[in-house]
Amino acid sequence: MNVSPRQPRLAVIVGNHITGDSRVQKIALAAAYAGWEVLLLGRSSARKAKSEMGPVRVVRVPVPRREVKRRFRFVQRPDEVTRQIQIRELTARIGSTVGRPGLGPALVRTALRTALRVGTGAYAAKRTVYQWQERRWRERRPDGDWRIDMPSLLDLDAAFGPVIEKFRPDVIHANDITMIGVAARSAARLRNRGWTCRWLYDAHEYVRGVDWRSALRSSAYHALEKEYISQADAVVTVSPELAAILEDAYRLDETPLVVRNAPVRSVIGATIERAGLREVCGLAGDVPLLVYAGWIDAQRGLDTAVTGLARLPGVHLALVVGKRTPALEQLLELGDELGVGDRIHVVPYVPQAQVPDFLASADLGLICFRKTPNCEVSLPTKLPEYLHAGLPVVTSDVATVTKFVQETGVGEVFTAADPATFATAVAAALDRRAGLAARITPELLDELSWEHQSAGLLGLYRELSGKKPRIATGNPTWQVRERDKGTSENPWTALDDSTPIRLGLGPANYAGQLATFAQAISKERRDVSMEVFMAKAATSTFDYPADVTFGPGRYGQVAFQVEQVGRIAGRYTHLLADAFLPVLGHLNGDHIGADLPALRRAQIQVALLAHGSEIRHPGRHMERHPTSLFRAAPEGFVERMTMTAERNARTAAESGLPCFVTTPDLLDDLPQAVWIPLVVDVDAWACPQPVLERARPIVLHAPSKRWTKGTGDIVPILEELHERKVIEFRLAEKVNWSQMREQVWEADLVVDQFAIGAYGTFACEAMSAGKPVIAYLSDGVADALGEHPIVNAVPATLAETVERLLDDRDAGAELGRRSAAFARAVHGGTRTVSALKEFLQ
Repeated sequence: MNVSPRQPRLAVIVGNHITGDSRVQKIALAAAYAGWEVLLLGRSSARKAKSEMGPVRVVRVPVPRREVKRRFRFVQRPDEVTRQIQIRELTARIGSTVGRPGLGPALVRTALRTALRVGTGAYAAKRTVYQWQERRWRERRPDGDWRIDMPSLLDLDAAFGPVIEKFRPDVIHANDITMIGVAARSAARLRNRGWTCRWLYDAHEYVRGVDWRSALRSSAYHALEKEYISQADAVVTVSPELAAILEDAYRLDETPLVVRNAPVRSVIGATIERAGLREVCGLAGDVPLLVYAGWIDAQRGLDTAVTGLARLPGVHLALVVGKRTPALEQLLELGDELGVGDRIHVVPYVPQAQVPDFLASADLGLICFRKTPNCEVSLPTKLPEYLHAGLPVVTSDVATVTKFVQETGVGEVFTAADPATFATAVAAALDRRAGLAARITPELLDELSWEHQSAGLLGLYRELSGKKPRIATGNPTWQVRERDKGTSENPWTALDDSTPIRLGLGPANYAGQLATFAQAISKERRDVSMEVFMAKAATSTFDYPADVTFGPGRYGQVAFQVEQVGRIAGRYTHLLADAFLPVLGHLNGDHIGADLPALRRAQIQVALLAHGSEIRHPGRHMERHPTSLFRAAPEGFVERMTMTAERNARTAAESGLPCFVTTPDLLDDLPQAVWIPLVVDVDAWACPQPVLERARPIVLHAPSKRWTKGTGDIVPILEELHERKVIEFRLAEKVNWSQMREQVWEADLVVDQFAIGAYGTFACEAMSAGKPVIAYLSDGVADALGEHPIVNAVPATLAETVERLLDDRDAGAELGRRSAAFARAVHGGTRTVSALKEFLQ
């Protein structure tokens, strides 16, 4: 075997979105750590996307569906938009002739109305023909040719093929039935170009034993596998039973290699600390607890377990599932009907590598498969996960799992779909639990580990390619997170579909607050992963961190709206929507209220976050504050923001959603809200330099917009003190974050706002740096804060306040130290995360 002059290349391809498919992810990582250059290729909902998963390149491609259009014989789908444009054009022209005297306009009007009627009739006829064709298309009998029965498989080849062939792999690993044709055709094209390429088919399921719920799909998959499986350079599958079936059915030259989808043993017991399953369910240690982890549908037979609970008093069942589905809801309804609903606990997924540790506090693991051909030959992933968790197994009598359990002695077997024998098996397993658990030996766990299972696969790659990687990466990290290609590492836990809580934050990110919230949550909550998305204003000079940033011009673009739907639906479990802005572009409207129905349908838990003027009512604010910012607002602003604030207050009240505000003054306008303090990186702003030691102290004022801070009222006062050489006054405007921090560090005093009645992010940053802050606080804000270090002043008392601080430098320095302590306690993030605790469940 020759040593390759470059890393050998492996393309791991799968017809799903990759996320959540632990097998393909572990295959790609194992190969990359063994020295292969790996491309992991899956499909995208919207556009081509590139990312990185540790050493693995990840590409997702969109797969357009064109088969209906290209195969309809008489008419294609009628274009409703074009027809509406035509109608509007004709009716406008008809209307332009109304009221005009003479025969000519009347004839033109008649002709146009006739054209409108004829066109409407033709459109209706075209739509009827199209619907007839579509109905016949859905009801047609299988042809036996997969290209005819399921032409979308050709679309997969058209989408995946060019990416594979550009990569020029030495080996293609085709996962599951949808990729077998893609791999065969791409390998053939590469060989035609003189590139040696081998490929293998990884049969995850017994294709002929799955109920595909469509005669056309079933026919297509059978024909596809039959055409290409014998062309594969190797076949891999998930159990010895399925390997024997494939070898016999297709008369393969060699028995397929068995690679079970097993956990990575090296990370078990070394995963991050978190609450275990029993703790999440709120159960004491002596309460019998059964667990099922995985997807729920009719084939899984969980109705047998729920029905069997009625025969098992005191026994509880935990269902660890990825999301709530109709099948899960039916199980819960069944439990309520049988009076056992209070003993069923629904628990979200945890990261794949943490599953065994999370499940370990249960008593028994369940496999309740019905006796379908595919289930009979499967050894599901959950079985090794249960065993690595130290759980004996109770399984239905499907062939492969039953054989394994009986040979190893690690569980009990019941008759599939029979609640009585299920209850008997559970009772026996609980009674014998210690003895059954003792049969879960280290040797058995070694065999059922990914380290052991993947070794054969890596050997197969080397054998197929004839190449040996030059360098193998040591100490593999199996818990890598996927990141967009080329993006910098943000200081929060990146969105990871394996975490139980996946939080989206956006789209305003004013003053970078959503980014700092994400960072704070990451420090306090290991069960939450996040994505910050931000609409950046065209005039903004600030570059706050975010995972995704887009310009305001994209809000109205259909492609962007589709992209946002794909980003949010199915990925987020929770959404913190700030500033009442829409999160789906202008797909539904121009504010968050219009998006709420779609977000509810996606079963996303939403909370509303207000920062300021989007909820601050101008009229009421001016009544409360003589120096209100709205008195100096640009023309038309008060009227516009009054409408906005009133609309947003109605949205908050009518939606019934959790509401939060970042400054306590906003509770006047949104009394049902909870104050979650602004968060700053107190360590990044901390400054060891003492204050008020200069003979002429530096006083800093930094307005984002002058009229919002009362700058016009206070600058003349500070300039007069500057001219008298009492202070050195600095006005900082339109500077970036690092420059602002340097100016704050150099300052002795910081003057914040005098037009709002509360302090903002800039004041928090200054306090973190140990700088005394002067600002105008309303009585309500002062009461909400309790003891605080902010020096309260109004423009009329500002000069006196500054000079008083300068007269007692020691007291001013102590105020700086108190400010730093206050910022760390209130604005370091802990209080904010605590306030979000109820929402983030």
